[in-house]
Amino acid sequence: MRRLRALFAALMVLVVFGATGCGLFSSAPQSGDPATPPPGSGPSAPNGAPVLAVKIDNVAEGRPPVGLAAAEMVFAEPVEGGFSRLLAIFGQHKPPLIGPVRSARETDAEILPQFGRPVLAYSGVAPEIRQTIDAAPIIDGSDGAVPQAYSRDSTRPVPHNLLVDPAKLPAGEPWPAAARPLIGDLPEGGAPTENYEVRYPSARIGFFYNHERGLWNVSMDGDPYATLHTGRVGASTVIIQKVGVHDSVVRDAAGNPSPVAETVGEGSVLMLRDGQSFEGRWSRPTPSDPTRYTDPAGAPLPAAPGQIWVVLTEGE
Repeated sequence: MRRLRALFAALMVLVVFGATGCGLFSSAPQSGDPATPPPGSGPSAPNGAPVLAVKIDNVAEGRPPVGLAAAEMVFAEPVEGGFSRLLAIFGQHKPPLIGPVRSARETDAEILPQFGRPVLAYSGVAPEIRQTIDAAPIIDGSDGAVPQAYSRDSTRPVPHNLLVDPAKLPAGEPWPAAARPLIGDLPEGGAPTENYEVRYPSARIGFFYNHERGLWNVSMDGDPYATLHTGRVGASTVIIQKVGVHDSVVRDAAGNPSPVAETVGEGSVLMLRDGQSFEGRWSRPTPSDPTRYTDPAGAPLPAAPGQIWVVLTEGE
C-alpha cells in the first residue's frame, strides 16, 4: 500500500510539472526573464560576448519590465516631462524577450560608443535627432529595421507593450575588453548606507540594501521594482553619476524639451556596493573611451560582481 501511495504521489508531481510546462497554469505569456545572473556572470564574465543595448520603458504603464534581470548594466537617464527611461546592456546572457521597447534618445548616441559597436533595439526616434542616431557607431536593431524581431503583448496598452526577441536581431560586435567595468574587492573607506534615492522632476528611483540578498533592491516611484518572471530587481552595484544636462531640440507633444545627459567629460560620482557608499570621480575623455571611476585619491573604484546600475542625474 505504501508503494502504491508513493507511486501515485510521484505521478501527480509529473502531471503538475508537465501541465506547468504546457502553460496550463500560466495566466501571462512566458515572455522572457531567465534566472537572475549569478554573482560573477555580469560584467566580470569572460570577454567577447556581442553587445545588445535595449531602450526600455520606465513609466508606470510600462511596468513590469521583461528580461531586465539578465542585463549586465542598466543606465537610467532623464527624459522629457521629468521622467526616466532605461538603457539596458546585455552581453553573455540574452533572454527570449525584452521590453517594453521604446524610442531612442540623443543621450543613447553618446553612451553607446564606449561599448564598441552594439546592436541598439529601439522603437522610433524623433526626426530632429535621426541623423545623430544613424551616425553613432551602432547596428540598427529597431522595429523599423528588423520588424520580425518584435511582437506586442496584448495584455498591455500600446505603446507600452512592444517586446523584442534578441535571437532575431543581428549580432553586435564583442564587448571591448578595455570597456568592461572593473570588478574587484570591496574598497576601504566606505560609509555604511542602507538606502539612496534619486529624484527626477516626475520620477523617483530608490535603492535599498538587502543584507540577505547582498543586493540593492530597486524601487520606482516608491514601489518595489520587479520583472515579470524573476521578481524584485536587485543591483550588486549602483553608480550615481552626476552629469551635465542640456536641452535637445526635440520637444514632446506638451512642449517639454528632451534632456541630453552629457556622459563624456568628468564629474562626481557616488558608488553603492555591499551596504556602503563611496564618493569619487568619473572620467570619460572621448565617446569611444570607457567610463572610469576613481576614489578621491585617484585609485580605481571597483564594482561588485553582478548587475550594475548607472543612474545619470544632473550635477557637478
